[in-house]
This record gives sequence, C-alpha cells and structure tokens, in this order.
Amino acid sequence: MIADRLRLARRKAGYSLRGLSDAIHGKVTAQAIGKYERGESTPSSGVLSALAKALGVSLAYLMDVQGIELRGVEFRTKASTSARERAQVETEVLEWIERYLQVERALELDSAHWQSPVARLRKLADPGNAEKLAAEVRETWKLGLDPIPNMTELLEEKGLKVLTVPLAERVSGFTCLVKRPDEQADLPVIVVNNQFSLERRRLTLGHELLHRLIEPECLSERDEEKAANVFAGAFLMPREHLEREVGKRRNALGYKELLDLKRLYRVSGAALLVRLRQLEIISEATLVYAFQSVARGWRTRELNELEPAEERGKREPALRFERLCYRALAEKLISLGKAAELLRRPVPDVEAELKGPKSAPADRRQ
Repeated sequence: MIADRLRLARRKAGYSLRGLSDAIHGKVTAQAIGKYERGESTPSSGVLSALAKALGVSLAYLMDVQGIELRGVEFRTKASTSARERAQVETEVLEWIERYLQVERALELDSAHWQSPVARLRKLADPGNAEKLAAEVRETWKLGLDPIPNMTELLEEKGLKVLTVPLAERVSGFTCLVKRPDEQADLPVIVVNNQFSLERRRLTLGHELLHRLIEPECLSERDEEKAANVFAGAFLMPREHLEREVGKRRNALGYKELLDLKRLYRVSGAALLVRLRQLEIISEATLVYAFQSVARGWRTRELNELEPAEERGKREPALRFERLCYRALAEKLISLGKAAELLRRPVPDVEAELKGPKSAPADRRQ
C-alpha cells in the first residue's frame, strides 16, 4: 500500500510530516501527508511524483505495484538499531527486490526456487548440533572439504537472493522473507553490509544461512546465535580439513601459521582461533594466551585483511541480479532504458558494458 511505503520512505529520509511538506514546497500540508500514511486518502499523481523525488525513491516503489512486503526481518547488529536505520535498510531491500522480480519475470524464471539442502526446516535441540548440520549441507551441495572460495557466489548459485550493500554502521546483516500476494511462495533474502571486512561478511553469510535452515524459535535467541556461530565456523572450516592442516592437538601456534590459515579459509584470525578451540585442537589456556600474544587485538580489529580498505565491498559481491539484467537485455526482453533503470546506471554506461570495448584498428603493414 502507498500508506506503508510512504511512511517507511519518510522515516528513511529522516523527515517529520512538516519537514516533508516543506521539502515538496508546500504542495500539500503535513496533515494531508499524515492522511496518506494512514490510508485515509490517496495523493494525486503530481503529489506522488513530488514525494518520490523528495524522498529519493522511485514512483514504482511508492505505488507498491507488486504488493510485496518484508517479513521476519532479523538484524545482526553490534547494538540496537534506530527506527530510521531499520527504515533505510528495509526501503533499500524492497526497492532492490522489486527490480529483481521484474527481470526474473522478463526471463520467466521461478523467483521462489532455491536449492535448500534440507527437505524441511530443522529443529535444533542444542547449539552444538549446528556442527552436524553444516557437514550435512556441505555433503548435500557436494562441496567436499575444501575451503569455499566465494560465499556470496555459492549462495546465489543455490538460488538465495543475496544483497551486498552499504548499511548502517551497527548493522552487519539480516535475513528475511519477501511476502508476495496471491499465495505466491515467500522469497528468502540475505542482506550483508559491504562496509564490513570480507572476513566478517563471509561469516555473516554463514550465520544467515543457518537462520534459513532451522525452525524459528526452536532455540532461545542467545542459543540461536551460538548455533549460527558454530554453523558458520564449521561450514567455512570443516573439522576434517582443519585437523589435516593443523593437527588434532596443538599446544602452541605461531603468527605466520595463523596468517596462512586465515588466508586459506578466508576467515578472520579471531574466528579461526575460536574454531580451533571448538574442535579442542587447542585448549582454553592456549586460546587465551594466543589472544594475549601473537593474536593480540584480533578480536577488535582485523589484521592483514583479505580486502584492502580502498576496495571495501568490491570482492565477493552479489552479481546474479546484474547478470540477469544483461542477459535480458542481450535477448531483447527488456529495452536499454529499462536495463539502465533496473541497474540504476546511466544508459551510455549500460550500453558500453553490453557491447564491450571498441575494437582497435587493424594493424596496417607497410
């Protein structure tokens, strides 16, 4: 409904009712906007256009032509999030998923299909059971024991919709379902903050995958987060592979060895040490000593990041939506203008990416 979308977009932009009225130069009063948000009246096309421009959203978003909404949004945060931050995230996701569904419809793809590794949601009795579930998922997806080179690509290949975008500083990521009208199947979505390190994003994706595989509220909130930690660690660093690389029992670990292992599994140094403790490869005393010596400060900052600060968010991005847009454009299922609209890029840039670099002049022999 226009009412819900307008209210969400206004919160995202940080406007009061009066502030939004001023932003559209008094085209309508604050009281009128309040009525729009309560569903008591509907704005004219001219007012709707002005509101969309002031709020920085598309007309299609405000009009809610697809009738979709987010359900079960579960933020993974450093701290509590404000209403405005939540509105910013939810607006971003709604706009993105609407564009995603448009291109999937053009290609006649089944939006709801994803290769879930479990026939039904699992009910975990204990957080430790997540270790076995991680091994089962790897086996079902035929991943073997080797480290996963690209978590984002893996989940997209399995049909999950993954969005990597800049989010509020306190939001690391979240999972949700997109509710569609007419009894269409819900769409599972995972959103990750690409302002965080690549190591953290990979672990967040592992966390969110676990939340998509287990029954809601089968564990307490605290235990569910513990299970997500176990699952992500086991999924990215399988027991058998890690024991082969490190050994089944260790009394000490060197700095260079830890860095090499971190690069091998593409995880944070702190997550690696915690995983070694989970598997009892190292003792609690060895873990504590490592954080006091060779791994000092690793729990609060990432050393030797896989992704340089200047390239933050550029490695392991979500690319499926972009690929589908160019596929639909190449097949002439959408126009160049529509592709630019979906991708939010200038028409000349999209055209250049479709056609590729211009051929260099042929060499002329004298």
